[in-house]
Amino acid sequence: MQPIPYQFTALALILGAGTTGVAMADAVRIDPIMVTSPRVERDIMETPQAVSVVEPEDIQDGRQGLQLDESLNRVPGVFMQNRYNFAQNLRVSIRGFGARAPFGIRGIRVFVDGIPETLPDGQSQVDGIDLESVDRIEVIRGPSSALYGNATGGVLDIRTMDGPEDRYVELRGTAGSDDFRRYGIRGGGQEGALNYHYSTWEMAYDGFREQSETRKQMFNGKARYDFDRSRSLTTVFTAYNQPLGEDPGGVTRDEVRQNRRAAAPNSIALDAGQDIQQRRLGFIYQDANVAGGTLRARTFYTTRDFEQQLPFPGDSLVGFERDFYGVGVDYSNTFALGAFPVRYIVGAEVDEQRDDRYRFNSFTGNQVQDERQKATAAGVFAQGDIGLTDRLDLTLAGRLDRVRFRIDDRGDEPDVSGSETFNEGSFSTGLSYQLLPAHRVYAQVGSSYQTPTFTEFAQIDDAGEITGGFNPDLDSQRAVNFEVGAKGFLGERTRYDLALFLVRTRDEIVNTGTDPNQFENAGRTRRYGAELGVEHFVTPRFSVAGAYTYSDFKFRDFETEDGDNLKGNRLGGLPRHAFFGELAWREPGGAYAILDTLLVGRVYADNANEENVAGYGVVNVRVGTTQRVGVSDVETFVAVNNLLDKEYFSNVRVDAGFGRFFEPAPGRNVFGGVRARF
Repeated sequence: MQPIPYQFTALALILGAGTTGVAMADAVRIDPIMVTSPRVERDIMETPQAVSVVEPEDIQDGRQGLQLDESLNRVPGVFMQNRYNFAQNLRVSIRGFGARAPFGIRGIRVFVDGIPETLPDGQSQVDGIDLESVDRIEVIRGPSSALYGNATGGVLDIRTMDGPEDRYVELRGTAGSDDFRRYGIRGGGQEGALNYHYSTWEMAYDGFREQSETRKQMFNGKARYDFDRSRSLTTVFTAYNQPLGEDPGGVTRDEVRQNRRAAAPNSIALDAGQDIQQRRLGFIYQDANVAGGTLRARTFYTTRDFEQQLPFPGDSLVGFERDFYGVGVDYSNTFALGAFPVRYIVGAEVDEQRDDRYRFNSFTGNQVQDERQKATAAGVFAQGDIGLTDRLDLTLAGRLDRVRFRIDDRGDEPDVSGSETFNEGSFSTGLSYQLLPAHRVYAQVGSSYQTPTFTEFAQIDDAGEITGGFNPDLDSQRAVNFEVGAKGFLGERTRYDLALFLVRTRDEIVNTGTDPNQFENAGRTRRYGAELGVEHFVTPRFSVAGAYTYSDFKFRDFETEDGDNLKGNRLGGLPRHAFFGELAWREPGGAYAILDTLLVGRVYADNANEENVAGYGVVNVRVGTTQRVGVSDVETFVAVNNLLDKEYFSNVRVDAGFGRFFEPAPGRNVFGGVRARF
C-alpha cells in the first residue's frame, strides 16, 4: 500500500477537526488564553504575531521527559531533532533558524521563569531545564529581536509550576526500554504569603545505540513571597549534574544498514561524551502598583562547568568554566493619547558571560587552547499597543543592542587575543483587526539579527585544526520578516491559528563542515512558509489537535569557498512538510488515552543537496489512570513510542564530514510509571 502524502493526511484531520455538532455545543467552550511572552500580558487573540501556548496536560500527561520536543511537536513552525543524543543537546529550530547548530540551540531566545537560558553570544542549552516541573510553554514564532535582542528565529518562554493552595508531596518513578529509569519527588503548597514548589530526580538511560549512556540528577525549586497584593519576590534555584553523557556520533549509510545500534568508530575509540555541572540562582521582583503601572526586575547568576570529548581525533577534548549573570528591569502602564488608548512597556537589560575555555589534543595531550572569553550584551527596548478603533490595534516595538566579544589568549603563540563589537537596531510593527467577534486578522513586519557565537567565530587552519580567535570574515546575520495571519474560534469548540510568512536573510551563518565545525556567511536566503494549528473538542472528553507546517527555505545567493554556486538549493536538515496530529480522551477523574503522530518530509543532509534523506512517520500512544488509594492519589501510565516500529533518523548532521550524517532513532520502545500524590 502506498503511503498517504503528508499534506493530504494533514488536510483530512484538519477538516475533520473543523466539523461541528449542535448537540454538544453548549457543553464545550474553549476559554481565552492570556500570554506574557510578547512582554505585555494580553489575550493571544490580540497579539499581532504568531504565538502558541502549550498547556500543562500536554506537557505532563504520561510523558517520558527526555527532551522538550515531546511537548513542542504540537506547535507549527517548530522542528526538532536529536532527542536521543545527550552529549549534543536538543536541536530546536523555528522557521528554520537554529537548524544549523551542531549542538545546543541557536537563533532562539529561551527563558525559564523569566531567567534567560540564552547566553549573550546567542547560544542556548536546555539540558538544565527540569521537564518534571514545566507547567506552560509560550512560543513566539518568528523574528523577535525588537523585544529580545539576539533572536532571529523566535522565543521559548517556559514556566515551571507554582505551589497549589493545598500542600502536597508526590513520589514519581518511570522505567522503560533500553534500561531507562527515573526516580524523583516533587511537592509544594501555600503557607500564608509564601508559595513554593520543588522537584528533584535522578535519571539513568543506557540508550538505544552503543556509546549513548547517560546519567543525570536535577533539583529545581521556586518560592514566591507576596509582601501584599501588589508586590512579590520570586526566588528560583536550579542544580543540574550530568556526570555521564556519551556521544555515539554520526554514522554512514553503510554503517546504518549493517547495525542501527552502532556508534561511530571514533566515538568508541575516544570514549566520546560530556560531563556537566550547572547551578543557577535568580530573583524576580514585581510591583503592580508603581505610578499605576507594573515594575519588574530580575537578576541571576549561573555557573556551568563543562568538559567534552568530541567524536573525532585531534584537537577534540574541550571544556570551559562559565559564569553567566545579568540584570534587567521593565515598566508597563497605560495612558490615553488623545482619543487613543495606549498600552506600553519600556525596559533595559545587561547580561554577561565569562568562559575560561580550554582544548587539548586527544592523542598527544598537548593543550592547544587556553582563553578567557567574555561576551556582554546590553539593550534597551520599548513597545506600544495603540487602539486606533474598537477593532483595529497598532503595535510598534524597537530595540537597540550592543554586543561585545573579547578573547584573552593565555596560550602559546600565535596570540589570538582581540575583540569584536556589534551595534544592532531592531524594529517591529503590526496591525491587528477584529474581522468578526470570534476572528482576528493581523499583519506584521519586523527585523532581527543574530551574532556569531564564540564557537562559530573560531578560525580553522589549512590542516583542519582550530586556531581560535575571531574569524575576520564572519559577520552577524540579519533578517526581515513579513507575516500575515488569522486566529480565532469556529463555534465554541474549535480554535485555529494560521500564519503565512516570508523571511529574507542576508549573511546567514551556515555550517560548512564538522569535525571540527566550520562556519561562514551565506550571501542571502529566503524563507516562505505556512503554519496552521487547530484544536477541536468533539465532546468535553474527546479532542482532536493538528499542526501543519509548510517550509520552502532556499539560498538566494551563496557561493562556497570552493566556488560551488548553491543558489536555489534548499537549506539542509529542514523538511518541506511536517505534520503533528493528536487524538486525546481525558476523563475528569484523571484517566486519559492519547494517540499522536508526527509526519516529517524528506530533508537534505548537505547544503549542496546531494544527500537526500527520506521522510518518516512515527505513531506514539499513552494511556493512564488515577485511583484513590488510602490517603493518596495514584496515577499509573504506560506508553509506546514508535508504535509501528518505523526505522528513521532522530538527527541528521548537516554537512558532516566523511558522510557521517546519520543518527538512527530507536524502534518500538515502551515506558511506564507510577506517581503517588499525598
